[in-house]
Amino acid sequence: MSPMLLTAYVLVWPVIVAGVLLFLLRSFFSEWAEARRENRPII
Repeated sequence: MSPMLLTAYVLVWPVIVAGVLLFLLRSFFSEWAEARRENRPII
């Protein structure tokens, strides 16, 4: 494997993982806030 490709992989995958994590957290907190406004449990 070329060093440039390996470097790109190592630098890019944490950004993708962080993006997915932020998306999941944003969705969770949105659902949580909506449930709280409607006075119902989230589960």
